[in-house]
Amino acid sequence: MRILVVEDEPTLCTQLAQAIEAAGHTVETATDGATARYLGEVEDFDAVVLDLGLPVVDGLSVLRHWRALGRSMPVLILTARSAWHEKVTGMDAGADDYLAKPFHMEELLARLRALLRRLSPHSSAEWQCGSIRLDTRQATVSVDGQPLALTSHEFKLLSLLMQRVGEVLSRTELSEHLYPQDSERDSNTIEVFVGRLRKKLPPGSIETVRGLGYRLLPVEGAA
Repeated sequence: MRILVVEDEPTLCTQLAQAIEAAGHTVETATDGATARYLGEVEDFDAVVLDLGLPVVDGLSVLRHWRALGRSMPVLILTARSAWHEKVTGMDAGADDYLAKPFHMEELLARLRALLRRLSPHSSAEWQCGSIRLDTRQATVSVDGQPLALTSHEFKLLSLLMQRVGEVLSRTELSEHLYPQDSERDSNTIEVFVGRLRKKLPPGSIETVRGLGYRLLPVEGAA
């Protein structure tokens, strides 16, 4: 999944990005409200972790702006302010969840997983497609119960395909979810990662739809 982290404190921003990336997601970061507001307008994110106390433009104004534009990605608010009325104001502005600083990173990751599950047909943290099982909490994959060794890019690619089983995803869409905004996005490299992933999954799991992209299909049996 592609996550936007908006936090002006450099150390915390780095810690958040590293923890969320370690959980198997692609992360973009912004350290002020104006940059965050722009990224939320022009880029597609699966979820946002948004600090309220931002320079240039405050977090609540950013959130209200996104919602006014019809941007519906789940937003988890972070704030050092713990008064109950701040939480209510954030929820009224369109936030989906709220976490007061200081917090444990594991709690943030758990809340983020819960927000992402709302977007998914999967109701639990473990996703199944045929003999493939992906555990979003542990960032692990198995086939017929046997652990599968995947690189971070292979895991991210499989996660997106499993999030939308049976749907055709274009190379461009897959590339955008695999690479941060400031990286060189080459949709041709998706073919390489798909090829590697195919060798590790049961035959026929990933179907090429000529001219459109790829989709994951439920197939039984080990690779």
